[in-house]
Amino acid sequence: MTTLGTTLSNVRDSLLDHRGAPEIVRDALASAGVTVGGDAPWDVRIADPRVYARVLRDGTLGVGESFAEGWWDCDALDQMIDRVVRAGVPDRLGKSWPLIGQAVKARLFNLQLARAFEVGERHYDVGNDLYEAMLGRRMMYTCAYFKDVETLDAAQDAKLDLICRKIGLQAGMRVLDLGCGWGGFAAFAAERYGANVVGYTVSREQVAWAKQHYAGLPVEIRLADYRNATGSHDAVVSIGLMEHVGPKNHRAYMELVSRHLAPGGIAFIHTIGGASPRALINPWFHKYIFPNAAIPTIGQLLTAMEEILVPEDVQNIGPHYDRTLMAWWANFNAAWPRLREKYGDVFYRIWKFYLLISAAYFRTRQHNLYQIVATPAGAPQPPTVRAT
Repeated sequence: MTTLGTTLSNVRDSLLDHRGAPEIVRDALASAGVTVGGDAPWDVRIADPRVYARVLRDGTLGVGESFAEGWWDCDALDQMIDRVVRAGVPDRLGKSWPLIGQAVKARLFNLQLARAFEVGERHYDVGNDLYEAMLGRRMMYTCAYFKDVETLDAAQDAKLDLICRKIGLQAGMRVLDLGCGWGGFAAFAAERYGANVVGYTVSREQVAWAKQHYAGLPVEIRLADYRNATGSHDAVVSIGLMEHVGPKNHRAYMELVSRHLAPGGIAFIHTIGGASPRALINPWFHKYIFPNAAIPTIGQLLTAMEEILVPEDVQNIGPHYDRTLMAWWANFNAAWPRLREKYGDVFYRIWKFYLLISAAYFRTRQHNLYQIVATPAGAPQPPTVRAT
């Protein structure tokens, strides 16, 4: 690791000594069809020439921070990132020091275990007014399902109904919702199917919101790490939790799910899946959006299930996440005039970068969205697993 870091540092220092940073970055962008100062929506405008050296030095962290600070801009950020990713520009520019340091830290420490509540405090607790404006009426912060529907709210209901059908949900069933967010799935399962749901979240604001809105339903939302779950349940679901579990904890997560499933129970996982294994999310997302997150691969999750759970069905609805994120961006942007005074212009640019770069990563298929149905080893296959 030291040798790799030293080599990268020497290469970068040599390039910068020869004042080659602007040419290097411009040539890399040109390979993706992106022009500095061009007229296309995906072309970039440079406001501060220091951005070139910063991008070479800090990688994705420098790209995101310099955008938030107004050093560069682009009219169609999602289209620009789409082109850059497809052309392999990040690989051409090499690994940055923040990325190397982050990889070392992730190997040495179990960050998802030691800092379980950090993502709740820094991201999910930022403000319910923001999420109400952005997410839609059920406050679902995961991929919607636009099959045969057009609006975000309808697509979120379609996603939730798909999940309920996949787990064979019926009235009176006991469901454990790990990483339950604002309780959108729990409420839907209770209202539409008559289920009893217990959910766990590390966000105080999510608990407060769910208790206010779902007081009359057989839904209990607890402020606790998912590892503190108790009881036996007919189904155990996680919708957007696996991205926060971490590769060191995948096996323990599957063991926990198996322990809390009643005989004949079904497990369900709804998660972003990456193209390759990573110990931690990229440095910019780790610092500004989802601290300690780690996007799993489908292979990592299936390996973690071995001898514990039997994968019954895997469905990829990843293309729907691009559309979901663009809907969130439209909602956020439209609501910004009333949110601006509270959150400030730097926050706006951070969230614009976050939402639009995320949409681009799903558009390029670097990220996908997997729904996995599984049953305990030795159990019969349920009849509902392939509900599309």
